Amino acid sequence: MALRRLKTRAEFLRAARGTKVARRGFVLQTVRRPRGADEDVTAERAGVGFTVTKKTGNAPERNRIKRRLRAAVAACADRFEASNDYVLVGRRACLDEPFAALVGDLQASLDRAHNPRPERPSGRKEKP
Repeated sequence: MALRRLKTRAEFLRAARGTKVARRGFVLQTVRRPRGADEDVTAERAGVGFTVTKKTGNAPERNRIKRRLRAAVAACADRFEASNDYVLVGRRACLDEPFAALVGDLQASLDRAHNPRPERPSGRKEKP
């Protein structure tokens, strides 16, 4: 499946309000894209964005993290749903992970994001 890149701040902020799945090397944020008047070819493709904070390291390290995440996304491209936007927030541990483990974590994260666990009852009695 062809993926499109998220570029605007608004797209990243919208994804941050959605479902989050944390792994050792990254955090996956996903949100269903709102249906709007600007439905066009982009509606048929999943949106993917990458970000790494300055706390993570210097510029070459941050770029290497993003390159590894882009390669992992390319390896799992068929698992992304067309109606969703995804943001991968890179962590420093991404540099030490074997690539196969990184791809496996991404596949497991996508499965979790698409099929969330049901809410567990809190054990409290509901008020009538």
